[in-house]
Amino acid sequence: MAPPDARLEEPHTTDAFVPDLYRVEAVRRELSDTVTLELAPISGTRPAYAPGQFNMLYAFGVGEIAISISGNHESGNRFIHTVRDVGAVSGAICRSAPGDVLGLRGPFGVGWPVAAAEGSDVMFVAGGLGLAPLRPAILEVLENRARYDRVAILFGTRNPADMLFRHQLESWRQRLDIEVEVTVDHADPDWHGHVGVVPGLIPHVMFDPAETVAFVCGPEVMMRFTATALTAAGVASERIHLSMERNMKCAIGICGHCQFGPDFVCKDGPVMRYDRIAEILALREI
Repeated sequence: MAPPDARLEEPHTTDAFVPDLYRVEAVRRELSDTVTLELAPISGTRPAYAPGQFNMLYAFGVGEIAISISGNHESGNRFIHTVRDVGAVSGAICRSAPGDVLGLRGPFGVGWPVAAAEGSDVMFVAGGLGLAPLRPAILEVLENRARYDRVAILFGTRNPADMLFRHQLESWRQRLDIEVEVTVDHADPDWHGHVGVVPGLIPHVMFDPAETVAFVCGPEVMMRFTATALTAAGVASERIHLSMERNMKCAIGICGHCQFGPDFVCKDGPVMRYDRIAEILALREI
């Protein structure tokens, strides 16, 4: 997977279309089809980023895809990416081993408004792999817990075996200053928690609708129903933020692959306010 050795000491490029070279430092298996990679720049330091932004990861000889950042500043001079094997490029990235080299462009896009949410109740709602793009924002809020009022994390997955970041979820549930609720679509005999869809967890947590900021990430249908449930509970649509996913190619709003109504997900998102996109989000063919 690594390119010729002669390129390994090239400096970071200033061309947004040319990837920098990153070495795979560690690979952690999360699920049968999902891994978390730690990537370190071969030269220089990794750029700063905001929770919710994404990078374009390039598997040499295969292709490039957009992947959200799933770690935080504690990662040091590394990017953390959690990737599910769903195609040729993601599969090649998931098969990476320590020492392999990937291309990386970024970070790109609009992140979660974590600082703007200070002083408010904060609700994180994730479905499946949607917990990965939310994790940097969760970690930042928890590191600065005193700046926020009530904090709730709601997570849904297909079944207990598909639970992402299980150990971290368990550690968060041990805290006394946040609420964590988990649900599954299909339970097994050992499951004793909630069964059902993620929006069904909203009545189980304490929050002031007038003072709540919600961060939502997951399958699009899940986000539509969650946003509807939150507005029905009294949360203003401009205080609900969704992370959209589209086929991003250039990552800087030129190619048009990720156009979403008048916006481009790569530069106007991926995090978007619900009041801005509610009408378009209701059109399933968009």
